[in-house]
This record gives sequence, C-alpha cells and structure tokens, in this order.
Amino acid sequence: MLRWLTVLDKALFRLVSWAAQAFLWSAVAAGFYQVLARFVLRSPSAWSEAWTRAAIIWAVMLGVALAFRVGAMLSVDLLHNLLAPRKARWLEHGVLCIVVGFLLFLLWIGVQMTWRVRFQSTPSLGVSISWIYAAIPTGTALSLVAAVAYWIEGPRRAHRRTL
Repeated sequence: MLRWLTVLDKALFRLVSWAAQAFLWSAVAAGFYQVLARFVLRSPSAWSEAWTRAAIIWAVMLGVALAFRVGAMLSVDLLHNLLAPRKARWLEHGVLCIVVGFLLFLLWIGVQMTWRVRFQSTPSLGVSISWIYAAIPTGTALSLVAAVAYWIEGPRRAHRRTL
C-alpha cells in the first residue's frame, strides 16, 4: 500500500511539474510574441498579454505546490537549529498546523472567488475568468497534499546544533 502511494505521489508531482513548466514556457512565448507583434509588426496582439498573465498565475500556484513537496516552504531554520532534535520535530508539527490552517483558508477563499466570477469572461481570450481563478484552489489543494506528504516522510536533514 505504501509503495502504491509513493508511486502515485511521484507521478502526481511529476505531472504538476510538467504543467508548471508548460505554463511558464507558454508565458515566455506569449510575452515574446507580444513584444515582437507590438514593436516589429506594429500590430499588438490582443490575447498574448492576458494569456501571459494567466499562465504565470497558474505556473506560480503549481510551483508553490512543488516547493511544499520538497519542504522549501516549511523552513524555520534559525529556531529549528537552536532546539534539541525532539523539540525541533515539535516545531515542525506546529509549523505544519499553521500552514495547513492557512492553506485551508486559502482553499475556501479560492473556491469562493472562482465561483463568484464564473459568469465573467476575459475579453481578449473569450473564456470564463474562473478558469484563471481556478489556479488558486487547484494550487492550494495540491499544496495541502504536498505539505502533508512531506510531513509524513519525516525529517530529511540532520539536525544541526548551533551555539
């Protein structure tokens, strides 16, 4: 069972990584096209600026989930290093509780916002703006999974005693 969860975890976050990279590359390409169309072709594109913004929002929200998965967002190094290993693990539990609480709040707000704007559309892309806002609850839900998965794995780094 645990092996199956590990495979599922790796597959999910590999997919998230590919999606974040695709959004980032598409934002770069659309931004490059916008500059080219505006200054070389003298005919600015209506869609590229809106797509660049939407793609960056999605890339950031997915990237935050990836950062949580490797523990990059859960670090309180100074205090962690000052504590004994057992107390440091309790600090990690406390930080996780705060992070999960914040992510649950952000998930709730993100779902509310996405639902409220479902009838608005972006003029230049012609799609509902809720597709852009959906990055917030999607990235937040993935961040919740990532933070809890990182916590379940336990401490990865050796405790360094300073002082």
